[in-house]
Amino acid sequence: MIMSKNNLPDFTQSDQKILLEEIRLLKQELESLEKHILNFEILLRSHIGELIVESQELFVLYKQIKKAKKAKRLEQKKRGKNYQESNAIRVVSKVIKKDVSTEQQKEKKRLYKEAMLHVHPDKFYMDKEETDVATEVTSRLIEIYKTESLETLQAYHAHIFKGNTAVVLGESALNIKVVEKVDYLQQEKERLEKGIVSVRDSHLYKVLTEYDNPLTFVDELKGYYKDRIFKLRKRTRKGL
Repeated sequence: MIMSKNNLPDFTQSDQKILLEEIRLLKQELESLEKHILNFEILLRSHIGELIVESQELFVLYKQIKKAKKAKRLEQKKRGKNYQESNAIRVVSKVIKKDVSTEQQKEKKRLYKEAMLHVHPDKFYMDKEETDVATEVTSRLIEIYKTESLETLQAYHAHIFKGNTAVVLGESALNIKVVEKVDYLQQEKERLEKGIVSVRDSHLYKVLTEYDNPLTFVDELKGYYKDRIFKLRKRTRKGL
């Protein structure tokens, strides 16, 4: 494999076919795992749904009671002879967010619009197969634009305009400049691999694969929620 000037791998068509097949199999595996987990979650909720709802309702009530008690204590303090309004400056802790710069946001928007202009399904309405392909490409484009980094969008933008998707691009697309810091296919493969690891590390997956009978987990959950409801009932009863 030859390395380019930007130290990026120069993938041959054969390399791309191998990567695409690996990605297809990884997607298939991830979707299968997620479906398996979702079906199990639905089954669990069918057994403990009422307990979950009661627990949530009691917790909301408990928070309301705590808030009301705090307000009542403050009113009592205000009525006291020695009460003085605090003039201290209240320090509000801020969660520091990693903000994306305005320039990066603008570049993301530009790349997104540029790619969407050339691969939007409406351009291929005369051919159902091409429309389906374009729909798949645009769905991933929207997902990346909304949830992922500029670098990922640059990689997918380059992937599209280098002709690596099945979307048939017009001649005007030949003049589009691309910036590729990472190879999209390699990045997509790594993303799917991480997704699979994450699912396999989840507690529900371990229940499904390590319990002799996964449905015994229902009894564990019932025990947890019944204990939580019992405690919340005591706390809310005292506050009423």
